[in-house]
Amino acid sequence: MSELETVRSLARAALASLEANRQRIDDLNVYPVPDGDTGTNLTLTVRGVVDALDDSIASDRQAIARGVTRAALMSARGNSGVILSQIVRGAADALADSTAIARAFRGAADAAYAAVRKPVEGTMLTVIRELAEEAEGRGPEPPAELLEALVRRGEDAVARTPEQLDVLREAGVVDAGAAGLLELVRGIAAAVAGKELPQSVAPSELPQEALHLEPSQYRYCTTFVIEGDDLDAESLEDELERLGDSLMVVGDRSALKVHVHTDDPGAALSLGTSAGTIEGVEIADMHRQTEEREERLLEAVETDQRCAAVAVAAGEGNRRLFERLGAARVVEGGQSMNPSTADLLAAVEATGAEEVVLLPDNPNVLLASEQAARLAGRPVEIVPTRSLQAGLAALVAFNPERSAEENAAEMSLALEGLATGEVTIASRDASVDGVAAKGGEFLGLLNERALAAGPSFPEVARAVAEGLLAKPRDLLTLVTGRDAPPLNGLVGELAERHPGLEIDVQEGGQPHYPLLLSAE
Repeated sequence: MSELETVRSLARAALASLEANRQRIDDLNVYPVPDGDTGTNLTLTVRGVVDALDDSIASDRQAIARGVTRAALMSARGNSGVILSQIVRGAADALADSTAIARAFRGAADAAYAAVRKPVEGTMLTVIRELAEEAEGRGPEPPAELLEALVRRGEDAVARTPEQLDVLREAGVVDAGAAGLLELVRGIAAAVAGKELPQSVAPSELPQEALHLEPSQYRYCTTFVIEGDDLDAESLEDELERLGDSLMVVGDRSALKVHVHTDDPGAALSLGTSAGTIEGVEIADMHRQTEEREERLLEAVETDQRCAAVAVAAGEGNRRLFERLGAARVVEGGQSMNPSTADLLAAVEATGAEEVVLLPDNPNVLLASEQAARLAGRPVEIVPTRSLQAGLAALVAFNPERSAEENAAEMSLALEGLATGEVTIASRDASVDGVAAKGGEFLGLLNERALAAGPSFPEVARAVAEGLLAKPRDLLTLVTGRDAPPLNGLVGELAERHPGLEIDVQEGGQPHYPLLLSAE
């Protein structure tokens, strides 16, 4: 097996272990803020590495290490994902010219601690340091045996995190990032030993202290990448530090990943654009995430689910959004990749709920949804959502304690004030609703009608956003697509032009549509 294939297999094993335990790790998430997304962020970060390796043609160890390091940086999500990207960087740098496992773990620990201005013990930092110490303290032994020993040390280190961090002890949980790092190492250890992944740990009922927690002092978790020439991380850190906390700026002179908790994401993005070109913008409302986490956990503890929701969506980020809002199953599909009746029926039956609400999220999926509803062995109500944005808005009104019929009525009401927009790419020269678009240009749609077209993504996106905001709105949601061009200051500009407007930016990853928008 080539070195590239070996690294691919290890990364896939790490991803599989994280995916199997993602929900449990999300539920544990109370530090630094109880936003319930640590498992998801770690999973998406590693998925970015796996995807990059699948596309890689690197033939030497140094090139593989560079590719892994950049993929981890670019795909890092949230506080835990950014720290993990530095753990990956430190290990990759060490392994670029050595096969010593102890050296890799030491490099990973040193890079992780260096990335955090104020390291806190009782977190994934503690665990990666203890793993490095364990590896360095052991004599020569086969890699499989060494990694097995590291897993045991990791289990002990994770179990002791509540002794080191007050918020964990008070909540009665271990650290989510530490638990996620352990699962990643567990996956790699299984792959090296040639064993099947151990069965995922079943989520245990959390103590009440872990359910009702104060939200973050700041509202928005803001992450983005800056690319440019001769970037100055230290100077940028000094400016960003005035905007909030949980700040990390990591990378090199050509690319930096920024993570900050702030009440003014527009100001953070403006600092980024003044330094270089920004992309990969993700702005998450941590207060809303905290509420959603609490509601989800309380439902799991206090109620037996009467009704479940099944939605159709494309893109890993969109899957995450739907799951956060309570969808029991998300079927891959949308735009040009519509799911079959069998796909929808399987998802309905897999929920195990007494009744189901089905969200097609595309007019082309409606017929298959109706057929699945007729064939299902339980009551199924369809909310005829015509877009992914409508599906997300409808799910806000979903309540698993209500019947499917009651849910469908409430979710339909939630859509009455919704306006939607899209930015897509014209496949050929055409005039759509009187708007002339050349093939390859961006085409902006407002409520399914063409509004603007042109070669500039920010200009077309701005036109659609302003069309949505022609009437007073409280919330504007932007969902970026796969390989979407940078927004180039659009978020900050909209915030200035519309004081009081809440702007929520999410990375959806959907194909064909660089940007989906909705206003409520």
